[in-house]
Amino acid sequence: MSDTTAPALPVTFRPARTRAVLLTAGVAMFVVITSVGLMLEKLGPGERASFVFTAAMFLGVLVLLSRPKVVADDEGVTVVNITRTRRLAWAEILKVNLRPGDAWVFLDLSDGTSLPALGIQPGIAKEQAIRDARALRALAESRGTGAESR
Repeated sequence: MSDTTAPALPVTFRPARTRAVLLTAGVAMFVVITSVGLMLEKLGPGERASFVFTAAMFLGVLVLLSRPKVVADDEGVTVVNITRTRRLAWAEILKVNLRPGDAWVFLDLSDGTSLPALGIQPGIAKEQAIRDARALRALAESRGTGAESR
């Protein structure tokens, strides 16, 4: 809790190590499954295509899982999760939470709801996630209603 300096905008927070692992595994799986499908001599064209299709599906799922990020700019925050994107004005963000045991950051919003922000997750890089959560919290407190409501 020592460093609460807000970073310069715009800034993007994303789990870089997790993303690298997912994309590398996805490409490797695609190459291996496609290669096996093409090397098996007794397969027909349809069966080979099903190998490639299956490999593409696995890659697609891992690409979706690597998609999350949080982008902060002068106007607000864009939260990109696995299948949804939501744009928030700074005034809508009351609090940025990353509690021990949380899988990712949660944003407490002015409408009484909480929004998960999967772009900051302590899975592989816990220290980086804590730094990112603190930076986003500092931005929200300096630009939003979080500071005004206290």
